[in-house]
Amino acid sequence: MAEINVTPFVDVMLVLLVIFMVTAPMMTEGVDVNLPQAKAVETLSLDEGLLLTMKADGSLFLDELRLEPGELAPALKRLAPGNHLYFRADREVPYGRVVEVLGEIKAAGIEKFGVVAEGLAEDRS
Repeated sequence: MAEINVTPFVDVMLVLLVIFMVTAPMMTEGVDVNLPQAKAVETLSLDEGLLLTMKADGSLFLDELRLEPGELAPALKRLAPGNHLYFRADREVPYGRVVEVLGEIKAAGIEKFGVVAEGLAEDRS
């Protein structure tokens, strides 16, 4: 009588599960920026919409796609309709440049979008 041994199959599945659990957080990191801090911050799920990121050097990324100067409005008109848009900028970016990008977002026809900040660490002393 022949029997199928499932032990090797279970072993392989458990190893794959561990590999995916370790690598999944690394895949959602995106572009690294030093966000400003604010007191009232809601938790953001990155799966909810498009994420526009401005790094300290002024470069723009839509999700992980780097945008060249002048590409923001066309990219937003093409990708953002029907999607939520969240904007985050490094704390080192000059305020004037942030306002320029906010104007470009508005000019692209996007009326509602969120601005992302980091929550303040509470002082427990």
